[in-house]
Amino acid sequence: MHISKAEGLQTLKIGIPVVDDIFIGFQPGDFAVIYGNEAQSLGFLLCVRSVSPFESGGLDFQAAFIDGGNSFNPYVIAGYARSFGLNPKAVLERIHVSRAFTAYQLSSLILEKLEEFLSSHNVGLILVSDIASLFMDRDIPKTEARDLFLKVCHKLAEIAKKPKIVLATYTPDRSSRRGIFFDAALFGQINTLVKFERKNKILRFALQDHPKIRPFEIEIPTENLLLTKFMEV
Repeated sequence: MHISKAEGLQTLKIGIPVVDDIFIGFQPGDFAVIYGNEAQSLGFLLCVRSVSPFESGGLDFQAAFIDGGNSFNPYVIAGYARSFGLNPKAVLERIHVSRAFTAYQLSSLILEKLEEFLSSHNVGLILVSDIASLFMDRDIPKTEARDLFLKVCHKLAEIAKKPKIVLATYTPDRSSRRGIFFDAALFGQINTLVKFERKNKILRFALQDHPKIRPFEIEIPTENLLLTKFMEV
């Protein structure tokens, strides 16, 4: 059941009916990770849905996009906005983008600046893009990278309890001890894990961990699916 805006944040649905019929969506208090080769596309879609009007199934709040992978694409955002009949410029103005080019910058944004920003902006969704990639930089000592990443994950879990919806896109790298450590650190703080990937003409949504719903996997043919129009931009 959706909560009225006057009562607070509502559930953020994916917007794909076959998924929404099974998955309740992301709720205030959730700290979720999305991974897979279409994780970024889903992140963009959720940003647009979060700032969309309440009447259209959106949260009607602002969104904060913390870009750790230099991945923010305004053209994709604008495409999603137009597909929902929204003004692209108005949508982009409600998504606040902060870019980080080093692990230290990303850590500073989250540990030192995010809460102050949230106190002065009506934000419902915080999305951290490529949360671990900058911490893989070998110029950062292993112990320092681990310490900073742990602090970042813990801080995001705290912010989710405000309550906010906190999402992070993630690219696992289990070829190194550093990557394996990041897996454990991140997955130890989240409460929801989603894999979203494309194989040929099939999209696969897999809910792998959730506090209320059993894991499931569903395949979605991409023909005539709105989501796929902008994925290859």
